Amino acid sequence: MIAILVFPDFQLLDAAGPISAFEIAGRIARTPASIKIVSATPGEVRSSSGVAVMARGLKAASGAHTLIVAGGEGVHAAATCKRTLAMLRAAARRGCRVASVCSGAYVLAEAGLLDGRRATTHWGRTRHFVASYPNVRLEADRIFVRDGNVWTSAGITAGIDLALAMVAEDFGDDVARAAARHLVVQDRRSGGQSQFSALLELKTPEGRFAPLLAWAREHLDQSLTVDYLAERAGMSARHFARAFQAEIGVTPSKAIERLRIEVARQRVQSGREAIETVARSIGFRDPERMRRAFIRAFGQPPQALRRAARAA
Repeated sequence: MIAILVFPDFQLLDAAGPISAFEIAGRIARTPASIKIVSATPGEVRSSSGVAVMARGLKAASGAHTLIVAGGEGVHAAATCKRTLAMLRAAARRGCRVASVCSGAYVLAEAGLLDGRRATTHWGRTRHFVASYPNVRLEADRIFVRDGNVWTSAGITAGIDLALAMVAEDFGDDVARAAARHLVVQDRRSGGQSQFSALLELKTPEGRFAPLLAWAREHLDQSLTVDYLAERAGMSARHFARAFQAEIGVTPSKAIERLRIEVARQRVQSGREAIETVARSIGFRDPERMRRAFIRAFGQPPQALRRAARAA
């Protein structure tokens, strides 16, 4: 049985996406899925769009093998519900596969289920999430992350990606691919959230470092050291590094790497130039350094992203 946890002002697609993926996969596998919507406030639960669903109480999730927490505008109130958090902890202890979609990760984090684990959430909430839960190893650019029996996914439609990955685990890749075709989505999206979040959360139009980031993006072939960037910003290296990380959310070195990854991904997926040429021309110098950066960001090397783009 699969349980989907909702709350007032949840994001409708966070729940509907996985529900549809499991329902279709169950028909294909000829193993109809048993899906229940549960909530600490049973009965009619309104989503942020105004569309309501009928939910059962939290006890209805007691037999679930998979429990998925939706996200949405009401997530912070949901994350303070002691009964909800207790139910999640109990589910995790008994070995239930526990997951979140989008900002539902806040509820898992409040329950302590993400401490010391790798996780992700919507790119727009990265900075707040990192500041709120420093013990979570957030991987901001992943579509979804699995760490043991705890799964987290990025924004909204990424819940479908997460559900299809679970379908593949439960029924095999063939069923997952068939379900994806039925949904008219990719069974495995190449790349990470960076393809949807401009400059990987680094575009801050009103921030004081916006001009510097824009300039850096056009000069990635140069040696963009912290000292050099600080000099362009008219600041000492130490003060620049502290101020930059406080405003942007990452170190200057990590920001430059992310800018390089973004540009490299676009060129790798859309062009035919050699991977080595791309690496040298945007400042990675060594193709192996670019390969390692791609694996950290996207879970795949450049060659795999190029193959996926050509097959799409």
